[in-house]
Amino acid sequence: MTPRTLARAVSKYALDKNGIDIRILDLRKCSDVADFFVICTGSVDVHVKAIADNIIDKLTERGIKVWHKEGLQALSWVLLDYVSVVVHIFRPEIRERFALEKLWGDAPVDVVE
Repeated sequence: MTPRTLARAVSKYALDKNGIDIRILDLRKCSDVADFFVICTGSVDVHVKAIADNIIDKLTERGIKVWHKEGLQALSWVLLDYVSVVVHIFRPEIRERFALEKLWGDAPVDVVE
């Protein structure tokens, strides 16, 4: 699976759980951190958890394991690292505070609806 295809799959799995304001940032020309960031919002902590769990479960079913994960206890910002694709699932106030879309403002962005 290419990094772009993986980012789109992650976006679909977030959307399946009603992820809010899903964006795919293409970092390939901006950074070596990852090829893509997928950023979305969950309305409350249980929503953030549902989105994260769905992404992990659906990708695991496809044989793709998360390399690193953080934030599954606090659930204000969950990070799922698939090496070429890094997923950020925020509660609204945390997403606004860290403003990753502004930090990576040079990256082309796809809005997922």
